[in-house]
Amino acid sequence: MTEQLVTWLYAVASAATAGGTGPLEGGTGVAGEPVRVIEGTGGTGGAGEGLAAVVGSVPLKDFDDDAMHEHLQDLRWLERSARSHHQVIGEASRHGTVIPLRFGTLFHDDDGVLGMLADRKADLAAALERVAGRTEWGVKAFADPKAFLPDPSEEPAEGDGDKPGTAYLLRRRARRKEKETAHLRVTRQAEEIHAALSELAVESAEHPPQDAGLAAYEGWMILNNSYLVADDRTADFLARVSDLKRRLTGTSVELSGPWPPYSFTALPESEHEPGSPGSPGSPGSPGSEVR
Repeated sequence: MTEQLVTWLYAVASAATAGGTGPLEGGTGVAGEPVRVIEGTGGTGGAGEGLAAVVGSVPLKDFDDDAMHEHLQDLRWLERSARSHHQVIGEASRHGTVIPLRFGTLFHDDDGVLGMLADRKADLAAALERVAGRTEWGVKAFADPKAFLPDPSEEPAEGDGDKPGTAYLLRRRARRKEKETAHLRVTRQAEEIHAALSELAVESAEHPPQDAGLAAYEGWMILNNSYLVADDRTADFLARVSDLKRRLTGTSVELSGPWPPYSFTALPESEHEPGSPGSPGSPGSPGSEVR
C-alpha cells in the first residue's frame, strides 16, 4: 500500500523569487523529505504577478493530529523539527522576499496549496509587497536588578533617639518605595530603547518576555521586540544598537537577525480556511490540522 502523504507548507514567495531558489531542490525538510517549489496561477500587478510555495511531502501518519499531539510532548523532536522548518524558510529568504508559514501548516496535497494561493492571492501579494526590501531584526534588553534596586547588603540600622525604631521603619519604608519604583525606572529605559530603534524601523512588533528558566537569562527582560528595517537603513540600525549597548548603564542589549519577516506577514483570517495560513507561529503553537 502506498504511504499517504500530505503537503507541508514552509513559505510563500513571488513566482519570480521562487524561480531563483534552485538550491532548495537539494534541501530537506522536517521529515527529511525533499523540499520543492510549486507555482500558482499567475496574475498581473507587481508582487501579485504570480505566487509560489515552498513545500515538502510528509507522511500523514507522522503528522496527523494524534501524531502531532504525541510529538509535541517530545522536546527533542520539536526542537529538531522546528529548526528544520526555519532552516528551509531561511534558505528561501536568501533568494528574495518570502512569507514564512507557521510550523505545522499542512494541506491534503499540492492542489490544496495551489487553491490557497489562488484564494488568498491579494492578501499574499500585499504582504509580500509590504516586506519587500525589508528585513526583520530582533532586539532584547535585560536589566540588572542591582543597578535599579537598593543594595540588599545595606541593611538599615536600628533607630535611635527619643523614638527607638522610628528611623529604622522610615528607612524600611523608603526601601519599599524604591523597590516599587524600580520597574518604573526600567520601563522608562525600555521605552528609551524602543523609541531610539523605532526611528529607524518601518514597523515594530512587541513580544512578551521569555521565561527566564527556558531562555536561561539573568535579570529582568525589559524588551523583546522585532523591528522591520529597510535594507538601505540596516547599517544605521545596527549602529544605533551598538550605541545603546555602549552607553546604557545597568542594561544589556542583544541583537539577533537578520530574519525572514516572521512578525510582519500575518494575513487576515480566511473565510475559506481554518486559521490564517500566513500567520507566523512559534514551534510551540503549530497549526497541525490538515487543510
